[in-house]
Amino acid sequence: MYDVIVVGGGPSGSTAARYAAAGGARVLLLEEHASIGSPVQCTGLLSIRSLSQCDLRPNDEFVLNSVRGAHVHAPGGICVPIDGGHTKAYVVSRKMFDRRLAAMAADQGVELMLKAKVVGLETGPVQQEVTVIHNGMRRTIAAKVVIGADGVRSTIARMAGLGRVQRILSGVQVEAPYASNDDDFVELFVGSCAPGFFSWTVPISDSISRIGLAVEPGNEQNAFDYLQSIICDHKLKGRCDQGYLDHVVGGIPLGPLTQTYAEGVLIVGDAAGQVKPTSGGGIYPGAVCAKIAGEIASTAALEGNVSAARLREYDTRWRSEIGRELGIGMKIHDFMAKCEDRELDDLLSSLNKPMILDLITEYGDMDHPSILIKKMLNPRYSRHMLGIMRAFAKAVL
Repeated sequence: MYDVIVVGGGPSGSTAARYAAAGGARVLLLEEHASIGSPVQCTGLLSIRSLSQCDLRPNDEFVLNSVRGAHVHAPGGICVPIDGGHTKAYVVSRKMFDRRLAAMAADQGVELMLKAKVVGLETGPVQQEVTVIHNGMRRTIAAKVVIGADGVRSTIARMAGLGRVQRILSGVQVEAPYASNDDDFVELFVGSCAPGFFSWTVPISDSISRIGLAVEPGNEQNAFDYLQSIICDHKLKGRCDQGYLDHVVGGIPLGPLTQTYAEGVLIVGDAAGQVKPTSGGGIYPGAVCAKIAGEIASTAALEGNVSAARLREYDTRWRSEIGRELGIGMKIHDFMAKCEDRELDDLLSSLNKPMILDLITEYGDMDHPSILIKKMLNPRYSRHMLGIMRAFAKAVL
């Protein structure tokens, strides 16, 4: 019998497992696939804070490139340059990054089981039983606490009666030869080219980039059709060789679960909807919450009290840490998603002013958008913000 079983070997799962083991628990990490880090379902653009939160430093083992800013393209052709002045994020190999985190968990004493697909969960006041298909054989494993870190379509959250994230963006990305204007910058394209979100190019080098987008559900075309339109008929025409080196699809959850704990169960990462609605990034919020989940799972298991009332502390703590930022991020996302192309043109024109760009450079934060929002609402910038406020009013009224 284990103290803690973690389901899902991604960054959130490995981090939760590591922190549970560091607390003295006997921990088993289950991964459905045959190898950690596959299949890849992420852009692989991580903020500096994301690496730090995962207890890692930049390393050539997994870092492919660094970026310091973004060129944001409006539908009408305006380009707003956001220059952070120094490295703001790293482009990583998610396969190697994930494996490094799993190795760190193993070094802490976590046992890993690959090719273990969870097909059943029975919860109780003392122990939980997880049924898996492992190497073609069915077996049941007991633990005091189960942590579900099994992605956007979480089996553990559903089996524990906590439901699943209901709002999911559809995403697609290719890796291809691409004539990047500057491999220190990502490119973002907003508007009807990617309804409800945006498209991106993330440079791996000066000649290869990851090109992708995400869209809200219910559009006339699927995500891949929108991507083909951008590459063939829109902003990237002539700059991208269609000989793709890689092609991945995935879902981006928006909005956390109403409740992320149950008797003997905690939910973390994409499975809990702990993802930044502004960018779709889940590594930083997932790591913040995974540490809390691992600590509380370990303490509760060793105390012998794994009731829902005891595990509620996890839900309270992670919402206190990042709940406000996720809420602000959702408001920003919904505002941008409602904007028509002409409104986005107006909005980006308003931002494309030296004083506002300097403000963004100084206070822009990939993980904490509220910092910049608060600064932009300062009365001293009111004259420069009129265009932005006008665009906001058109979108929401």
